[in-house]
Amino acid sequence: MADTYDLIVLGSGPGGYVAAIRASQLGLKTAIVEREKLGGICLNWGCIPTKALLRTSEINHYLTHASAYGLSAEKVSFDLAKIVDRSRKVAGQLNAGVKGLMKKNKVTVVEGDGALKGKGVLTVTKDGKTTELNAKHIIVATGARARDLPFAKADGKRIWTYRHAMVPSEMPSKLLVIGSGAIGVEFASFYSDMGAEVTIVEMLDRILPVEDEEVSAFVHKALTKQGMKIHVSSGVEKIETGASGVKATLKGGATEEFSHCIVAIGIVPNTENIGIEALGIETNRGHIVTDGYGRTNVEGVYAIGDVTGPPWLAHKASHEGVVCVEAIAGKKPHPFETWNIPGCTYSRPQVASVGLTEAKAKEAGHEVKTGKFPFIGNGKAIALGEAEGFIKTVFDAKTGELLGAHMVGAEVTELIQGYAIARQLETTEEDLMHTVFPHPTLSEMMHESVLDAYGRALHY
Repeated sequence: MADTYDLIVLGSGPGGYVAAIRASQLGLKTAIVEREKLGGICLNWGCIPTKALLRTSEINHYLTHASAYGLSAEKVSFDLAKIVDRSRKVAGQLNAGVKGLMKKNKVTVVEGDGALKGKGVLTVTKDGKTTELNAKHIIVATGARARDLPFAKADGKRIWTYRHAMVPSEMPSKLLVIGSGAIGVEFASFYSDMGAEVTIVEMLDRILPVEDEEVSAFVHKALTKQGMKIHVSSGVEKIETGASGVKATLKGGATEEFSHCIVAIGIVPNTENIGIEALGIETNRGHIVTDGYGRTNVEGVYAIGDVTGPPWLAHKASHEGVVCVEAIAGKKPHPFETWNIPGCTYSRPQVASVGLTEAKAKEAGHEVKTGKFPFIGNGKAIALGEAEGFIKTVFDAKTGELLGAHMVGAEVTELIQGYAIARQLETTEEDLMHTVFPHPTLSEMMHESVLDAYGRALHY
């Protein structure tokens, strides 16, 4: 007889495992199905291990610039195998943590390939053996994978996806990065700081194209200053691989040779072979279509996370999972919306944003007031030796509503949550101006940016 649950979650990434935990907290008998490792791509091959790599490159940067702090560090070197090993151990530690959370919350973990087979039925296949599970509710949280170039599929040797770039067997000497979203720019930053000669190619007219235009321009200038070559409004038309590298033909016909290439041109949702076609589940460009509670067009089937479309972010998936499960349990949560999801890029310099860019705010019909404050005007930033960057805020000129915030510089990925909270609480410019920010901190720049929008900046 098939095992029966209140809820089955297919996929254990940050959306799936969080949904399973919340379901258990609400008294639902829950199982989670995973074909690889608990924690999904984010924990094992994405967000977390890349940050471990970037921490290494950050320290390497400080060591090679120790004299700026009155220190000396001679013959700085690194062991690539140990760098990769540290990153994998960080991922392993967190994978073990998710296992512990499943046990603590009494979530049944079923290993294997899961597929929907009918109303309330999901099969799991492992080592040729198939098990049937039943549940009134099934959440699809299968995530996404890297998109290949049609004419140059990743081989793990010379052409890499993000997974290959996290476990390199050798250090690239001359690296081509195709795509300048968060993933592309983060790997460009890591390998550049570790000594590789890096070239970025972007199809659109600016790097980090989803960010505010001023932020994109600042990062372009900063990366160029670090020695990177950046081609925008460009593309790669052909790649030829050889024993010692790749030869890329860029838009316009120019060719250049590189030791390695990272393809970071987006993602493809993992919707194949999981049974959605047979059930008639609606998709749009491959992504499963859902409402604000994760419900698909098929009763009893839900979807959350990257498989449902942008923004492709771990924290978006987790929050979707909570909303979806609370709705299933009859808790009547607010429907999920993407209007207040922060985005972070952990390059050097860091980038963080939430809400509308200035251009998007104007397109939406807002009359805007913008404020901007530079890192050079902040005492803590100067003391840290991190005086490059700025914070920009966008307000509705009539209501004082905080429409968006955009940051570039040291530790902005830690600062952005302040503005996310402000937007969630529908805070106005007056509330923010009357808030006391501690001194000396980088967060003071958030205050100053708000003040600047209304002609009241104090320190610049």
